[in-house]
Amino acid sequence: IPVIFAITLHEAAHGYVAKYFGDLTAERLGRISLNPVRHIDMVGTIAIPLVILVASKLFGGAGILFGWAKPVPVNFHALRNPKADMFWVAVAGPGANLAMAIGWALVLKGAMVIPPNYFTLPMSLISEAGITVNIVLMVLNLLPILPLDGGRIAVSLLPNRLAMPYARLEPLGFPILLVLIFTNLLGMILTPMVQASIGLIETIFQL
Repeated sequence: IPVIFAITLHEAAHGYVAKYFGDLTAERLGRISLNPVRHIDMVGTIAIPLVILVASKLFGGAGILFGWAKPVPVNFHALRNPKADMFWVAVAGPGANLAMAIGWALVLKGAMVIPPNYFTLPMSLISEAGITVNIVLMVLNLLPILPLDGGRIAVSLLPNRLAMPYARLEPLGFPILLVLIFTNLLGMILTPMVQASIGLIETIFQL
């Protein structure tokens, strides 16, 4: 349940914000949707997490299980102010994950304070998974590698003389991610940031 919510609302948030700033591409293609099937990517949502899971079982290194959904199509040239609006479209996805992590933290807090019953244990386990999944997706997507959201944010914030050359590196983004994944460097990069973010949420909500 947390994974479905995480990938669906992350991608839908991109579409909603893009529509708000003038790009109707996602709406025309039916991608502003809460139907998770529309957002499943065979590689990022299924294959990569499965490979990481199998590798961790075979070789004993746990790392972080992560993946990604099918990106919502955005025509940045259709935005009213393409470079500035790109920032808000890009940040909407990780922002949705942060909001969901906070929401799951509130659910977990509720499960901790109500009298124990048949629902509190599964509610707690689902909530903990919800926090972790959303924080992992948020941190992963904030990495400044195109086509991840962090790469879009970087292009939006960089001056034009740097943004344009940086944007041209996008075709290299997926190969770079694959190298980082299969050398476990990505797990090494994500783990401390994920742990710090979850720790901050646990401290704020006293979990």
